[in-house]
Amino acid sequence: MEITKAEIRDLPSILALQKLAYRSEAELVEDFSIPPLTQTLDGITDDFNGGLILKAVDNEKIIGSVRVRLSENTAYIGRLIVDPERQNQGIGTALLSAAEKIYSGVRLELFTSERSSRTLSIYTKNGYAEFRREPLNDKVNLVFLEKVLSNDNT
Repeated sequence: MEITKAEIRDLPSILALQKLAYRSEAELVEDFSIPPLTQTLDGITDDFNGGLILKAVDNEKIIGSVRVRLSENTAYIGRLIVDPERQNQGIGTALLSAAEKIYSGVRLELFTSERSSRTLSIYTKNGYAEFRREPLNDKVNLVFLEKVLSNDNT
């Protein structure tokens, strides 16, 4: 597996993988209108133009991706996705680590649903700590987590 910066030509594949990967999240929150499932190619192109998208590739196939947008001294991590057939193999952790190496010395922030216990576990194992909760709707709260990296990635 290799993790590299995504190219514009990768966006349709990443968007298709995102929709596949987020189906389980939609089931957890009982809402199939969540933004990762309704995002368009124009929307992911805006993400590409406004930040960094990394891709994980194995045998010439994109199997994972993560997005990062830097604003002031915070890198906002989002849409960490892994092909459902390849989950639990360390790919998500590898993508997260790759993003952290690029953004050493800044605060990192991400969020997920409070119902996503597996995702929350991955984030806390990787040094992220909850700092707030916010309602998404009347059924679900979002959990916001942060990690501050020193310049030596610790």
